[in-house]
Amino acid sequence: MTQASAIFAGGCFWCMVQPFDQHPGILKVTSGYTGGHVVDPTYEQVCSGTTGHTEAVKIDFDPAVISYQELVDIYWQVTDPTDASGQFQDRGDNYRPVIYVANEAQQQIATASRAALAASGVFKQPIVTTIEPVEPFYPAEDYHQDFYKKDPARMALEEAGGREQFIQTHWSK
Repeated sequence: MTQASAIFAGGCFWCMVQPFDQHPGILKVTSGYTGGHVVDPTYEQVCSGTTGHTEAVKIDFDPAVISYQELVDIYWQVTDPTDASGQFQDRGDNYRPVIYVANEAQQQIATASRAALAASGVFKQPIVTTIEPVEPFYPAEDYHQDFYKKDPARMALEEAGGREQFIQTHWSK
């Protein structure tokens, strides 16, 4: 079995695990931090907005079962690609939407997918999700991993912050 990785930032990493975790071919989804200038930051440091990191998920997957393109397609449907200032109730640069690409193939897929989404007319505002090179990824503290399984009631509160309604409005047609 071959294994590949994808890294996406789309607001609270708690909310980004379950949409990917539910698909065949996903080997592991890890909540963490990337894109900043502090080595091995803590949650408190990232939340302070001073480290430059985004909350992100690293998805280890089997490309023979699920493609990078399919992961990008899932990503678009669980984020607001028109909001550069955060996602839903989560505001700030550490919650900005980013697709981190590891190689030229991922760059081409992400760029073409973003252009197709912009041309689709699904959104009236411009698509502002950035596509950036992969940077070191630091796993978040253990209590953040698989949070939707550990605390379903808290997850329901997080989802009530607008993500679920946004998904219904834009993708349930």
